[in-house]
Amino acid sequence: MEHIAALLLVIGCSNTMAECRELPVPVSVFATADECTAERPFAMGDVQGQAQHIVAKCLAVDPALEDDYDQIVWKVRPDGSLDASLAISSIVIASNTLRPEKDYLSQQ
Repeated sequence: MEHIAALLLVIGCSNTMAECRELPVPVSVFATADECTAERPFAMGDVQGQAQHIVAKCLAVDPALEDDYDQIVWKVRPDGSLDASLAISSIVIASNTLRPEKDYLSQQ
């Protein structure tokens, strides 16, 4: 299995930067950061016209955490710059697979 080294995040915003959303691009994961950086201007061209202001950023992927990332946290600042990172949520789900059998006569 090939590892992912970078993820391309493209965000489209209104002219006032008040409303922003992620924009889908044809290719968003890359084996190297350099490939992501090279594709960035082409991806921005692909989504041209979908928003008044478009910003994009290549996010580094830690190979040790590749399968654990479950969030992209981003914010577009009023000056148009994009702050973004990959994150792992802090939600923990507990499960007990060894449950005692229910005695339906004494338990509800």
